[in-house]
Amino acid sequence: MKKPLISRGAVPYLLMGPAFLYYAIFWLMPVLEGIGEVFTGLDGGFTLMGNFRLMAESDLFVQSVINTALFAAISVLLQYFIALVLAVFLNIKFKFSNFLMFIAMIPMAITPTAVAILWKTGLFRDGWINSLLMGIGVVKDPLLFMNAEGFSALVLIILIDTWTVTPSVMIILSAGLQGIEKEMREAAYTFGAGKWRIFRDITLPILRPSIMTSIILRLIAAVQVWAIAVMVLGHGKVPFLVERIAFYEDIIPGVASSGKLAFTYSFTTTVIVFAVTMVYYRVSKRGSYLEAA
Repeated sequence: MKKPLISRGAVPYLLMGPAFLYYAIFWLMPVLEGIGEVFTGLDGGFTLMGNFRLMAESDLFVQSVINTALFAAISVLLQYFIALVLAVFLNIKFKFSNFLMFIAMIPMAITPTAVAILWKTGLFRDGWINSLLMGIGVVKDPLLFMNAEGFSALVLIILIDTWTVTPSVMIILSAGLQGIEKEMREAAYTFGAGKWRIFRDITLPILRPSIMTSIILRLIAAVQVWAIAVMVLGHGKVPFLVERIAFYEDIIPGVASSGKLAFTYSFTTTVIVFAVTMVYYRVSKRGSYLEAA
């Protein structure tokens, strides 16, 4: 019997080879080149902290860090709370619950560009939001949403992002709720547990994997927010870390230091995303060990 030219164990690696090659050429190589630019000075020589000092001294750096941190913290907590309430409510399976689930999922199907256009047209002085508020008698004079600055502008972006992203978090939590057997709740009721006790001691522990997944995904996305802020309010109105990358790459690409700043902002954001994800993962894992003990 002839020995096969390719062993059976090598077949999966050969099949995956083209995908690895594609990522090595079109993803890994550009990433390594970008990291090299971070540690290359304006004169072409090696620098360890030169570009980071340049970034720290750049306009709106401190504000972009603060805005990114506030946005990540507030938006993740707000979206998680709303999504959890909606997921638990719609999981009751009452009449029209499927229809309400469909309505709640609509924002998830709208592209970021369309979301920005939709809300920007509403935020103008004569936009649909002011028309609606004045029509139902909530306000007498139009609200100047586009003049918002500082924390008010940040809250505006958080609300728009919450409307857009909450359905995706709700879907993850709803999928987790499907794994809770009806018999478990019935047994808890039999032993005298109330609804809050069942939710706290049965529902939330079973939802832990879904909660971890949704929060990690939202933290990663929240740290990288920029598109909605730029398309709705423009560059610099609510600066974020990733918004600064787009600013130095697209708005002022001709300046000698702009490319270095864009690469350094990108590298810094990547490190922050990785660090936040690892910290949350370790804290959550430690919490599960303590509960098991």
